[in-house]
Amino acid sequence: MTARRPLIATDRAALMLQLVPYLIGKGEVSIAEAADEFDVTAAQMRAMVETLTVIGLPGDGGYWQMANDLFDIDWDLLDEQDIIVITNSVGLERAPKLTAREAAALLTGLQLARAIPGVGDTDLFTGLLTKLARGASSTPADVILAPAPVDAVRDSVAEALQRGVAVSFTYKAPDAAPTPRTVDPVKVLIATGEWYLQGWCHLRQAMRTFHLDRVSDLELTDIPIVHGADPVPGWFETGTGDIVARIRFRESVAPLLGEYLDRATVETVGGVSTATMHIADEHSLRRLAARRAGLVEILEPESARRAAAAWAEAGLVQYR
Repeated sequence: MTARRPLIATDRAALMLQLVPYLIGKGEVSIAEAADEFDVTAAQMRAMVETLTVIGLPGDGGYWQMANDLFDIDWDLLDEQDIIVITNSVGLERAPKLTAREAAALLTGLQLARAIPGVGDTDLFTGLLTKLARGASSTPADVILAPAPVDAVRDSVAEALQRGVAVSFTYKAPDAAPTPRTVDPVKVLIATGEWYLQGWCHLRQAMRTFHLDRVSDLELTDIPIVHGADPVPGWFETGTGDIVARIRFRESVAPLLGEYLDRATVETVGGVSTATMHIADEHSLRRLAARRAGLVEILEPESARRAAAAWAEAGLVQYR
């Protein structure tokens, strides 16, 4: 038998955090089984279990505790049969209840995530949805997610991923003629409320990101996916998209721009910054300009600059 190493303080603390839910879940377990599960000696396991009886909730002012504020075990079973049974778990089962609105919001997010190919088609989401509905303080409102135009495309991509074949479609990028594309699908994701497909483009011979709203006539091919395991660039990483964008803003605004600047090249002169980045969708720039109205100026591409100006002008017309 391999000798087990001594436990240092940090190891012991980490084990104690895992030990309580383990013991509660087991209900009844032998010292030997628990020790084997946690890769410690029987003596070490016994010592940790005995230590539980001086751990619990802080009393009034944090200086003293009543008996029911501490963990407790069945000492007779431990001493006579080496069996661990927790008899008082200091209210760990009293999980905080979600309000009906909180549960409904989380249910909506889970239903949306369940639509992601390769992610939501598992039993995990069904279990989580059930637990959330059961864990609310009152019955959550019925949540219905209206089908979006991209749902059919997303479903077809999910089927392609399951079958391991490429997809072909017509893609209409902004200010460009429609082009036929054949793509090894890798990932479907949602960002800023829009759905995208990331995959290996046979035309560009590289990973590309496609806005699903601009995909039409999608069909499954008989071409096996070859690049499905290739790494996918980060959302704003160089090479993610075909569009090079430049924006200008005051240096103090940078913390508000979040992931837009994560992989951008930023130059700052006299308190004014200019960021250059690769993006997959010009509309993301218009949304950025809308959210940070007056704080961000789109420099390139010119089409995105014009689109943002047109959007602002259309908004002003509503007030006239």
